[in-house]
Amino acid sequence: MKVENTLNEKQGHWILAKLGKRVLRPGGRELTEKLINGLQISNDDDVVEFAPGLGFTAALTCARRPHSYTGVDLNEAAAAKARKSLNYDKAKIIIADASETGLPDGSATKVYGEAMLTMQPLEHKKAIIGEAYRLLKSGGYYGIHELGLKPNDVSDTVKEDIFKELSSTIRVHARPMTEAEWTELLKEQGFKVVSVFEAPMHLVERKRMIQDEGFLRFLKIAFNLLRFPELRKRVKKMKATFRKHDKNLSGIAIVAQKV
Repeated sequence: MKVENTLNEKQGHWILAKLGKRVLRPGGRELTEKLINGLQISNDDDVVEFAPGLGFTAALTCARRPHSYTGVDLNEAAAAKARKSLNYDKAKIIIADASETGLPDGSATKVYGEAMLTMQPLEHKKAIIGEAYRLLKSGGYYGIHELGLKPNDVSDTVKEDIFKELSSTIRVHARPMTEAEWTELLKEQGFKVVSVFEAPMHLVERKRMIQDEGFLRFLKIAFNLLRFPELRKRVKKMKATFRKHDKNLSGIAIVAQKV
């Protein structure tokens, strides 16, 4: 099918989204909830989210009724999807690069982003983290939820093997980092790391998908996989890569404070 072939060329997270998956973060719903709980978002907070994607985490945040919520996404189509997930009069989505949002200095008390730094080259990672620092008031918190490497002394050979396979299977130039590397990157930009959470990289495993999506939506995803054999091949390749490198991959969430 022409439509199926077009979809098959897309990045892995969009393939999963088209199949009906809503939770697309490396550590799943559980790690996202730990991140949001760690940020302690309340009615007093002005929150900025980088790359809200389908709006799953945005909905969790807005359920806490912050003083304001601003999502920042460079992709208009993604922003439109995120807007549909929000039912909060103090929420908005703007179109901008996370490294240059155009929002005022010190206009936020909480900033977070998920599954987006991993896909950026090192200098752009630094630029995005630097933008979070600029947006935050003194004492404000920045949270990330990304793909991690383990252990901290994992060899360069293993890293390169993982980078190549992720690039081939999920069609993005993913550059995950170890816990030590993520925390050092945050410290370089002026942050103090407050807490670190970790979860297995089981994004497309059946048990995780049922936990994240619920049984009925899992059945919908399974049905769609049967309908589209080319997409099923892509998901199988992703699963094989994640399983092959299971001992060296994880979801990692970090909460840091502007000091």
